[in-house]
Amino acid sequence: MDWVSGVVVYILLWWWVFFMTLPFGVKPVETPGEGHAASAPARPMLLRKAMITSVIAVVLWFGVDWMIDSGVFSFREMVAKEK
Repeated sequence: MDWVSGVVVYILLWWWVFFMTLPFGVKPVETPGEGHAASAPARPMLLRKAMITSVIAVVLWFGVDWMIDSGVFSFREMVAKEK
């Protein structure tokens, strides 16, 4: 995988993992102020979630890179078998 594809894959993985980690550990505010949503999190812990997401995305990226470079999963072979 070239570096541009690698960056794109990492960014996609990062956002997918980040959206999956957002609901973990979130508790709503007990008494929301005037004009605030009752479902807004008291402590969203976004920095911690972003750091955890970065580590998980790196691990997943290495897995995807290995699968693509090793030929375990190849679109070219799939197309060649169909012909």
